[in-house]
Amino acid sequence: MRKPNVPKNIAEAGRSRAFRFAAGAFVAWLMIAMTAALFAPVISPVLAAQDADGAPAGDGASRNRIVYVVPVHDTIDAGVNRFLKRAFREAEEAAARYVILDIRTLGGYLDQALEIGALIQDQRIPTIAYIRGNAFSAGSYIALSADQIVMQPGSAIGAAAIVDSAGRRVTDSKTVSAWVAKMRGAAERSGRNPLYAEGMVDDQIVVEVPELGVTYGRGQLISFTPEEAVKTGYAEHIASDIQGVLDYLGASGYTVVEMKWSLAEQIGRFLTNPIVQTILLIIGICGVFIELFVPGFGLPGIIGVAGFALYFTGNYIFGFAGAEHIVMFVAGILLLLIELFVPSFGILGILGIVSLIAGVVLSANRTGQAMLSLGIAFAVAIVVTAIVARIFRDRGIWNRFILKDRLDKESGYVSNTEHSELLGVTGQAVTVLRPSGIALLNGKRYDVVTNGEFIPAGTPVKVIHVEGLRVVVSEWKE
Repeated sequence: MRKPNVPKNIAEAGRSRAFRFAAGAFVAWLMIAMTAALFAPVISPVLAAQDADGAPAGDGASRNRIVYVVPVHDTIDAGVNRFLKRAFREAEEAAARYVILDIRTLGGYLDQALEIGALIQDQRIPTIAYIRGNAFSAGSYIALSADQIVMQPGSAIGAAAIVDSAGRRVTDSKTVSAWVAKMRGAAERSGRNPLYAEGMVDDQIVVEVPELGVTYGRGQLISFTPEEAVKTGYAEHIASDIQGVLDYLGASGYTVVEMKWSLAEQIGRFLTNPIVQTILLIIGICGVFIELFVPGFGLPGIIGVAGFALYFTGNYIFGFAGAEHIVMFVAGILLLLIELFVPSFGILGILGIVSLIAGVVLSANRTGQAMLSLGIAFAVAIVVTAIVARIFRDRGIWNRFILKDRLDKESGYVSNTEHSELLGVTGQAVTVLRPSGIALLNGKRYDVVTNGEFIPAGTPVKVIHVEGLRVVVSEWKE
């Protein structure tokens, strides 16, 4: 019987490949993460120093004739928060006379707006909010937190109702009440009518605005044009550009420092965008899964590791991720790999999943958003990996553990020689056939069987059927 060619040490080879991949992936990821970690803190201050005009060095009197113009544009997020902290820190170091916030935003994240508002209110440098475009939602709170508000013609302030990520109004009384209190507090701090600020958030109250002769009823949120804001005390001046703001402040001859985003801040803001982070997690999980279950390509594994590295790099730049989060994530990956080849009744697998999820979620600024992104990424990764595994099923990792050789006749596997050459041969029953026995055929003794008939010993027989080793005979008469 021919033996099939079965590979030896299959399990050892599988383990060796898995651990080689794990080691290579870990080293590649560690190199990327360490490079970002080492260079981000260095690049950020250097690039941050390359602002448009730069604050000139000099004595205290000359340094005091400085105005910092800080853009607050687009979505209010962690990137804007970090950028404003750096801007105020540099303005404080330069002993700037004013900080002008160039506001143009439709809103953003509530928690970030609250931090930015507290940051502005704690400043010793007079802060002027210049609304260029619109200051809605979170932008309204940031503007109200400043010492003065100047608006560009055609701009607006207000409409600060809370909405979720899908754009639906948040009606939770606790959340709305807290936001109303913050808006009222910011308005009261700068001597503005707090009821108007409340009407910007809650459309279930009726607010009379005698300065405009208007009453905002239920279902209406308050928003002010520049002229309306000046009449109601929600703006001090109207100016068409930054120069008009400087003229209003009596600082037309001052040195203007226009703050700009550093390259590191721009990269960090892009990488920490919730949509981008979800995509990075999808790329990371898909790449690793495909490399594990459909090995041999190498590229998916590298791309997957790069996706995870970029995810942690963005969070690291903004200070959300620490070394402990990276260690937790890497430990989770290693535990899952070990579980594939070292049976532990699922203990290592569970620990690996928990560690991986904890590393991803805790390294993000918003844990709820991180959990949602991770769930979406897992779901997409499972579908993509299943499709790829089906297309390249012959290269799957489990094929290394499966014996594919078939022990059939077509493949050349037979247990013994067939007796097809005996068909039609005549001979003699050596023993009684009832129905099996021994017959002499072509001078050799063979085990034979009848179709159920009884044949005495010495009776002539003829082979009427051969099936493998089964030789069927019947009584033969000339």
